[in-house]
Amino acid sequence: MTVRRDFQEPARCRPDLLIGREELFSGARDQLASGGSVLLHGPAGIGKSTVLRALAEEYGAGARTVLRCSATESESHLPFLALADLFGLVLDDVSARLPAAQRTALESALTGRGESSLQRDGLALRLAVLSALRALAARGGVLVVADDLQWLDPASAELLGFAARRLEGTPVQLLCAVRTEGQESQEYDRHLRACPPGTLAIRLGALTRTQVAQLLDHRGHAGLPRSTVREIHRTSGGNPLFALELGRALADSPTPPRPGEPLPVPTSLRALVLSRLDMLSVEARRTLLVASAGARPTPALLHAAGRTNAEAECAQAAELGLLATEPDAPAVRFAHPLISAALYAEAPAPERRAAHAALSTAASDPIERARHLALATVGTDPEVAARLAGAAALARDRGAPSVAAQLGLLATRHTPADGVPSQEERRLQAAEDAITAGELDLARDIAREVLARAAVPADRVRAWMIVIDSAGHTMSEVDAIFPQALADAGDDPRLLALVHYQLAWRALIVEGDFTEAREAAAHAAELAARGGERRTELLSLAFQAQTETLMGHPEAPRTIKRALKEPQDPRVAWHHNGALSARFRWLVMGDQLAEARATVTALLREVRRRGSVESEVHFLRGLAETELRAGHCGRALELARDSLRLARDSGIGETASAMLTSLAEASAGDVDRALALAREAVQHAEEDGDQMYLSRALGALGYAQLVAGDPAGTVRSLRRVRRLELGLGITDPARGRWQGDLAEALVRIGEPAEAQDVIDASREHALRLGRESVLAVLDRSEALVRAAQGELEAAVGQLTSAQDRLGKLGYGLEEARAAFALARLRPRRPAAGAEGAGARRQTAAFDEATRMFRRCRALPWLRQVDEALTAPEPEPAPAAADALDALGVLAAMERQVAALVMEGATNREIAARLFISVKTVEATLTRVYRKLGIRSRVDIVRLAAAHRAK
Repeated sequence: MTVRRDFQEPARCRPDLLIGREELFSGARDQLASGGSVLLHGPAGIGKSTVLRALAEEYGAGARTVLRCSATESESHLPFLALADLFGLVLDDVSARLPAAQRTALESALTGRGESSLQRDGLALRLAVLSALRALAARGGVLVVADDLQWLDPASAELLGFAARRLEGTPVQLLCAVRTEGQESQEYDRHLRACPPGTLAIRLGALTRTQVAQLLDHRGHAGLPRSTVREIHRTSGGNPLFALELGRALADSPTPPRPGEPLPVPTSLRALVLSRLDMLSVEARRTLLVASAGARPTPALLHAAGRTNAEAECAQAAELGLLATEPDAPAVRFAHPLISAALYAEAPAPERRAAHAALSTAASDPIERARHLALATVGTDPEVAARLAGAAALARDRGAPSVAAQLGLLATRHTPADGVPSQEERRLQAAEDAITAGELDLARDIAREVLARAAVPADRVRAWMIVIDSAGHTMSEVDAIFPQALADAGDDPRLLALVHYQLAWRALIVEGDFTEAREAAAHAAELAARGGERRTELLSLAFQAQTETLMGHPEAPRTIKRALKEPQDPRVAWHHNGALSARFRWLVMGDQLAEARATVTALLREVRRRGSVESEVHFLRGLAETELRAGHCGRALELARDSLRLARDSGIGETASAMLTSLAEASAGDVDRALALAREAVQHAEEDGDQMYLSRALGALGYAQLVAGDPAGTVRSLRRVRRLELGLGITDPARGRWQGDLAEALVRIGEPAEAQDVIDASREHALRLGRESVLAVLDRSEALVRAAQGELEAAVGQLTSAQDRLGKLGYGLEEARAAFALARLRPRRPAAGAEGAGARRQTAAFDEATRMFRRCRALPWLRQVDEALTAPEPEPAPAAADALDALGVLAAMERQVAALVMEGATNREIAARLFISVKTVEATLTRVYRKLGIRSRVDIVRLAAAHRAK
């Protein structure tokens, strides 16, 4: 393989270089693997060269020859330079195989001598390039890697295109990248026409905010506040190069940007995007500065801000490519967000303040006016601070807590040291708004700043609560805070109530002690009532109710009623830890699915209006769970994925969302993804010391393993859940609903006795609490135990009853699972004389299960039905069972397996008939061989035949 030294690549491509490009990379890889060519295109900095290098590294190793060129703008006027890059090192290998005229033309082009002959015989040179590539291909595969095609000198570009269009049928592939600015770029079309027929064109688009965050983390900029990452994504437009440069500028900056101010734009990016700024008139530049300072600039706003010639000046900027031209849109939009940021960063501070001062009177929105007034004002000013605090309250009411947090911090900056409310009170309000917005790192930083300054106990305790809240489910990391918070609270019942409320959460999450959590919540409610702190009292009562619900405690309904009594606090009513949320959980566990759906839908609508990210993540999960219970598996999967995306984006509730999405994937989507998500949830819960969600995550893993056909794995996972919940004091089987899955998996691995024990223990609690759906699922599992013990008639009757009850309760997926189990238990081959009716019943049973699973959109379960239907039918041997009656040493399961071996059934067929796994069949046969003193399936047949002969 020949590679020009200048363009040799590193041995390995870092995985972070392909963040957000995995699917595109996979498509390009498949195209190259099939012998095709690839053209990558997109705007500057979007990552074309990165993907190109990664692909070249992977596929270059398999090519006999790799030819590379990477043009630059400064060299694009030099003729045949790219041709020299491509063929300079291989000319000696191929020149001898070229006709004389072609050899002379190619050597002249590469050396720069004999230009007159080139002008006379351009065709010879074209044919020389084509012949050279064919000669190289005769020895093995050729990969041509060309980056930045837009800077290719015209002569080389024309020659490469000529050859490429004629290389069909030869092992020559092109891997190219070209800069294009739009999806329908004429430049892109021109370069695609110059590629071999069938070339796959791949456009690289912007990264998502989550992908930008991952990229920054990989490049050493981890730990940036989420609000900053969001601003980097917005300013960069999702361009990875721009995002990394902005991240580097932030790392190099001694102080982070103040709230409301744009990011610092490094000189490198300013030069890149503002190269045409000097061509603007002075007045046009001022107009663009006002537009860059505004949130939603329009010509009318610019006029109101004193820019009388705004239309003409914007038209001038549009001609230079600084503004996007959208005739039907009223807004003034920059061609790229970075242009606006760079223009603002380039302007002197007095000019920026003047632009904000003009907008503080021109803007129609009171929030915008207040923000501009703050950015135009230097130093403290109580009037400005008050206006900003009012604007923050308005933003909060509009459901924009992130904006409220920014405005609150601006208000703090302009609040005098002796102002009322104080600077610390305004900081704490901003931190609480940040928590609502899901910006936990910002909230934590603000709270730490307050703790470093404040001496007032109420401010300090409030700040401690924010630090604890921002820890989420990793409460073990903030254990040392509680003694300090209790010391600051003193004997004030209002402040003590706040601390004991958080101690209740700690008891549940860290210690996994439901009893202690319930007692701490009840104590917090009592303290809050004594101190007249209704909000804390309501939160504590709601938490107590949730805990009692999960415990199966008889006081749960009464506590929920207490938490729902007036007066209510709207901040608690819609909160994910509020009384309505507790009531929703009670409804779900009590089989009232329709009312649960209506309740959680209303809660979700309200928290979205208020902009509460954590509550939105929580209620998305709640609605997904409700739809999953109702058998609307496709809808549940969509909601669960939305919840997981929002959780990953905000860093809130990732473990819980991964767990719920695993359940939905195993029911309606990708089982492998379900397994991966469940294992991720288990790992995170273990790392966080979160006992409550560890049992839920293991429950999801066990279910995914059951659907994946791994009953032994299910048993391992769900046995852990059983031990955990016993230790936690959780007795309500409706909390995790794993008991039926464990019993079913135990039957499959040949442990019907343990399965019955799980069923009996769970049924006792389900009967006490009136959990009808759980009782029906337990009956379904018990029917499988009976079938495994040979009581087929009783099993069929119990399954039929369970299916009917689950259908009436509205549990569509569980009903379908009962129908499927019933179909598998019906005889595959009817008795003599009943062939027609029996076959119809058996077919109808599978048809019914298929219909039900299809109605639920339960794709993984549909695949199981297909597998059961396609399993071959064993041939019967009627005398075998009688013969084996003499072999009394075998247990019931062993006798059933041996009887089916006598019928000629394979291990897979036996597993399907007895509703157990193939591994269980193999283990059972091993015991049969040992007890009977034989070695193989053939020996079973012989032994039975010998007993019949006696």
